[in-house]
Amino acid sequence: MTRDNEIEALEPPSSRKAAQAVRASAPKSKRTGFAMGEERDAFRKEFYPGVTRAEWNDWHWQIAHRVTSQAELFRHINPTPQETLAQGGEFPLAITPYYLSLVNGADPSCAIRRAVSPTMQEAVLGPGEADDPLGEEGHSPTPGLVHRYPDRVLFLSTDFCSTYCRYCTRSRLVGRGNAGSVRKRWDACLDYIAATPTVRDVVVSGGDPLTMPDEAIDYLLGRLRAISHVEIVRLGTKVPAVLPQRVTRDLVRMLKKHNPLFMSCHMMHPRELTPETNQAFERLADAGLPLGSQTVLLAGINDAPETLAALFHGLLKVRVRPYYLYQCDPIHGSAHFRTSVAKGVELMSALRGHTSGYAVPTYVIDAPGGGGKVPIYANTMLGRDEQGLALVNYEGRVYHYPDYAPEPVPAAADATSFATCPAGCPAASHAAPVVGAH
Repeated sequence: MTRDNEIEALEPPSSRKAAQAVRASAPKSKRTGFAMGEERDAFRKEFYPGVTRAEWNDWHWQIAHRVTSQAELFRHINPTPQETLAQGGEFPLAITPYYLSLVNGADPSCAIRRAVSPTMQEAVLGPGEADDPLGEEGHSPTPGLVHRYPDRVLFLSTDFCSTYCRYCTRSRLVGRGNAGSVRKRWDACLDYIAATPTVRDVVVSGGDPLTMPDEAIDYLLGRLRAISHVEIVRLGTKVPAVLPQRVTRDLVRMLKKHNPLFMSCHMMHPRELTPETNQAFERLADAGLPLGSQTVLLAGINDAPETLAALFHGLLKVRVRPYYLYQCDPIHGSAHFRTSVAKGVELMSALRGHTSGYAVPTYVIDAPGGGGKVPIYANTMLGRDEQGLALVNYEGRVYHYPDYAPEPVPAAADATSFATCPAGCPAASHAAPVVGAH
């Protein structure tokens, strides 16, 4: 199969057609040397008794056997009324057997279950919610590309994911089967990047780019690397968490060719840090890829300091640096997932100083309407007095730094919230976004 045909084989990269196309591109079965946790093995024997360990550890098998209906899902869980009512609605569903094995079918509050099982709460449109809350389509010079920041673009390589998160920012696209011609879309995006010399950083996302065949990923990365002004390429993926079997030795060998290549991995909860996922991260790190995690703050799932600390500590152990903690985007039907911003600031204050700095990500809100990422901080500068600049630490104690510059220091909320306002912007006209944590 030629590279062009590999790409065309993913048209449209959604639903069961994509799973079949990916499976058809698989090489003949061979030993993967992949870890398999005892929990997963017990789950395989109970629900997939005719499936061998080799088949289970084949990522093509995992994609081809995703759970894609509530009827299938209800074989594994005791559904709540909210889950039962969601049957037959406009709720695309996909879960790999591997990720489903992490679900507690008897516990409706199970973090993994809440993240993947549709409920009727998704049908409720809350205040400020929208299908495209970040205004990505308004910053798209050509389909499949978002150019919001001066030197960076977001390349939406596919609309296919192996597992659908219920709070996904791009739920309007993922699994909808409306991607059109992959080859034409890619060519238009690559032409735009090549013709825009200010673009030095390309984030390849989707969908999930690691669900594509090795040849397609290799082709795309090669085309990007051939553009002289592109300095950094990043891959955004949730594959290590939901489909760690995808991180084969062949994939890692191919990715290594394109270094420096960065990878941002969506990690939500410490339960995702299984032996399989940890091995996937080890393989990627050993190949020289700098790894970072991006976590969405979710009510009732990971909005406790001990949960976040366990996740971030576990990630560091496998050489993944916690990068961003996102406030959940206000997509349609997401109110039950969103915490208050004050809660996010409280959680960050509980982490800062109580654990190593490497384990503390930046808390951000992706501003609705296309404003980009805005970092949100607890108040740490109290202003100046005769001893200098007054600072409050993680324990709530006040210390002074001998900074006697003549220019005034704004109040703590202003210092962090209005630093990027245009000249002449009256800070007092803005409402402070957070309440001080001390």
